[in-house]
Amino acid sequence: MLTLLGVAVVVVGFVIRLNPLLVIGAAAFVTGWAAGLSPVEILDALGKAFNENRYVSLLWLILPLIGLLERYGLQERARMLIGRIRAVTVGRLLLLYFIIRQVTASLGLTSLGGHPQMVRPLIAPMAEAAAEKELGTISDDTRFRIRANAAAVDNVALFFGEDVFIAIGSILLIKGFLQQSGIIVQPFELSVWAIPTAVLALLIQGTRVLLLDRRLRRDAPRAAE
Repeated sequence: MLTLLGVAVVVVGFVIRLNPLLVIGAAAFVTGWAAGLSPVEILDALGKAFNENRYVSLLWLILPLIGLLERYGLQERARMLIGRIRAVTVGRLLLLYFIIRQVTASLGLTSLGGHPQMVRPLIAPMAEAAAEKELGTISDDTRFRIRANAAAVDNVALFFGEDVFIAIGSILLIKGFLQQSGIIVQPFELSVWAIPTAVLALLIQGTRVLLLDRRLRRDAPRAAE
């Protein structure tokens, strides 16, 4: 039970609004101490975990890079690009991104999309520009609805696309759970049966975003009033 003291440290630290990095660090040391580890052993465990998950350190490079690109006009350039394409609409753009996101996720390339590196700096501004090109000035409610749909497209495409990839963690988790219940299923079989689900997700979410165009056109006159 003492090992749960780390959870208490996190809760208290967030409640009194301390620096999150300090709170997590303190929680890690408290948990290690409660488990009977020495300070050196705690540092060794933290270093080992960091070394085995080196991809996490990429965030320290990617996020500042995205921030710099946004500061120097990434979103504006994305809007200008969409403004030059006549046939594009909010629904068509989000549907195209859904397909790309789901296909790449099914190949194991789950990091190619995402909210911080793709939706916020590119997809959402491009969708807003498509709406402005067709409807003129849009209200804040319309803008937030477009952003919410852009985020939802990324979530749904990733969730149902990654299960098609045979070596993804969710497939291995399902296999392990079923095996504990006496049901032997191979990862390849789970991957194959994930394909119909991914196709249905594409049809349902694709229809939803295409209907979004009609809803935006219907609400445009009300926003103008």
